[in-house]
Amino acid sequence: MLSVRKPFPGRCRGSGMAFADHDGVELAYERSGDSSAETVVFVEGLGYGRWMWDWQYDALATDYDVIRWDNRGTGESDVPEGPYTVSEMAGDLEAVLDAADVESAHVVGASLGGMIAQQYALAHDRAASLALLCTTPGGEDAEPVPEETLERMFDVSEEYGRRESIRYKMRPALTEEFWAAEEETIADIVDERLESDAPARARQWQGAAVETFDVHDRLSDIDVPALVMHGERDRVVPVANADLLADGLPEVRVERFDDGGSHLFFIERAAAVTDELRSFLPAP
Repeated sequence: MLSVRKPFPGRCRGSGMAFADHDGVELAYERSGDSSAETVVFVEGLGYGRWMWDWQYDALATDYDVIRWDNRGTGESDVPEGPYTVSEMAGDLEAVLDAADVESAHVVGASLGGMIAQQYALAHDRAASLALLCTTPGGEDAEPVPEETLERMFDVSEEYGRRESIRYKMRPALTEEFWAAEEETIADIVDERLESDAPARARQWQGAAVETFDVHDRLSDIDVPALVMHGERDRVVPVANADLLADGLPEVRVERFDDGGSHLFFIERAAAVTDELRSFLPAP
């Protein structure tokens, strides 16, 4: 049964904003939870701001030190000229953790954020584990985003206003059942996106990072535990990509979601996703 697990008005906003610097690019991040506990850092998807992790961020803040940040081009972070690369954005994550004085972190990334997480584990040494949601390793065997989804994401009619445009682009990322049952939640999500989404040019630059990402032949070099979660009904990043991750990662557990298994299944199935994260992360 679909239901909203955590209403927007009740969410916490952490202990205040801070900024990290990566080669002159300012990156906004916030922190909450138990500063003496292990750190969990959340990395969001293409175009989305850090609000995307509201449900998991708030829930895990009861037992962990949690950090979330705005990717370059998004939210309160800078919008440098692009196009961007995933390696560059993994460097942004390193700058955030360095600024926060974090020596080791469990990295949770969805979609583009999952690509950043994979690259981060390959290029830097602070990742203690990876949770990879609705993402792909890239490469020639990866199942691409369906053409009809790409058209909705990047080819929106000029007749639409900003709110209608966001709803149009987001439609494939949620199940039709959720659209029918959770109109108030969708309206709240649109409000958040109006405030923090990447502008069109930065969205294209982040999209370029996705297009050039490919670590499929390096997955065996990722030497930390990984949890792969994916929605069976993902119309953005097809679920076949979870199989590629499962086949390539040395130490991996895979959880597939059917009911509410959209691209944004961590919103539709928020409580179940949080439970899976808790079972994967070291006990507090």
